[in-house]
Amino acid sequence: MRSLVLVTAGLSSPSSTRALGDALSAATTARVSARGEGIDVTVVELRELAGELAEAMTNWVSPTPRLHAAQTAVTKADGLIAVSPVFQGSYSGLFKMFFDTLEPHSLEGLPTLIAATGGSSRHALVLDYALRPLLNYLHATVVPTGIFQATEDFGTAEGARNDKRIERAAEELADLMVRPLDRVSGLAGRLGEAEEAPQGELSQDVDPDPSGFRALLSRHDGQPS
Repeated sequence: MRSLVLVTAGLSSPSSTRALGDALSAATTARVSARGEGIDVTVVELRELAGELAEAMTNWVSPTPRLHAAQTAVTKADGLIAVSPVFQGSYSGLFKMFFDTLEPHSLEGLPTLIAATGGSSRHALVLDYALRPLLNYLHATVVPTGIFQATEDFGTAEGARNDKRIERAAEELADLMVRPLDRVSGLAGRLGEAEEAPQGELSQDVDPDPSGFRALLSRHDGQPS
């Protein structure tokens, strides 16, 4: 059984940020299941933790049981989907507060998919200039494909292309969570695994002169035949 945690910083209900997270979660679940693994999905709604986040940031000894449960779920997960709305050209303060409460290296090697929502595609670079550096700092393994969904893209050709990007990102995350069953490793093994025979020595199983070339040379006097 694999565990997947969706962290969403949407503020409204319903939320386009939560909807994008659910789409990514569903796509990832389908791909993990296709590899023969069960999957358990936990959703962390950061707006529900706003009070405890503020308390944790101002009083580190204050009890924050719901926040602690969310932190534990994330740090013990097999995969993470992190989605934030764009505020002032970056992730939301609530999103940053949650990841600020995690210990350094707490996401070491954790397969992670990043996504964001905004009113305009002008904010799409938030993925590579804000979310990716933050998760990389925490040592998460962030998949190459990030998802940005703009409100203006719904019902357009760009929105349809975004659906394909969701499928690709989910595939990349599933590949890190569960080894793909539809691929085989190379016959030669990993680079650097092969051992070279000592120079000047040949394997006992290899004929050093399979064509009898040395015997032919020994009978040749150097003149044209």
